[in-house]
Amino acid sequence: MGSNAATGPAGPASKTGPRVGLFVTCLVDLFRPSVGFAALKLLEDAGCTVEVPANQTCCGQPTYNSGDRADTAAIAKSVIESFEGFDYVVAPSGSCAAMLKRHYPELFTGDAEWEPRADAFAPRVFELVSFLVDVLGVTEVEAAVSATATYHDSCSGLRELGVRAQPRALLGSVDGLELKELRDADVCCGFGGTFCVKYPDISNAIVTKKSKAIEESGADMLLAGDLGCLMNMDGKLKRRGVAMEVRHVAEVLAGMTDTPPIGGKL
Repeated sequence: MGSNAATGPAGPASKTGPRVGLFVTCLVDLFRPSVGFAALKLLEDAGCTVEVPANQTCCGQPTYNSGDRADTAAIAKSVIESFEGFDYVVAPSGSCAAMLKRHYPELFTGDAEWEPRADAFAPRVFELVSFLVDVLGVTEVEAAVSATATYHDSCSGLRELGVRAQPRALLGSVDGLELKELRDADVCCGFGGTFCVKYPDISNAIVTKKSKAIEESGADMLLAGDLGCLMNMDGKLKRRGVAMEVRHVAEVLAGMTDTPPIGGKL
């Protein structure tokens, strides 16, 4: 995704709202750009000036979780340098937002130069829906989607950032949408980034249970705030022969459901 603003991170804002740097995330950029455009729409509708730094990279979570602190630090420095000029940094992913907000300060503990920069950077980082509700005070969206949906709480967003009530509150304002609560909505889907690669049998057992709960919900649409979780659950549902529309919550909140669902046509 390219920047929608004429100026770079150091340039002046063209609106009176907060100046937001959109951290697109690797999966959104490579597999589901529509989520990035939905996030952009939601933020601009809320009055923000949004820019997408072209030099942004991965948040560094895969290397961090694999114990490679040196490469993670190099990635984190690049991210901080790209985004520290903004009022806020927002990501349509609890997982990536948690990495930036919770783990960057830990990564640079004791570093005379980078610890204070990470400590100043972290409080300005937010997951998308949490930012809309908790920071901007958004209580409703102008969207209409005729569907029955269920919502999965992704681990990082829920446990590290406290994202649970916010998406449900905004989904409640979507015209025509009925929300059915998912059994064990707060239980992991089995993705966990590199976890599903390192421990495929355990991952498969977890997502099998999750997919059964999703099917039993009676919903025709599955929503979540992390694309990795959604891709994992969608793949398992399809392998089990369950026809369900799977989307990122931002697409529904932005009313941008004209694109094919995750995984293609049902």
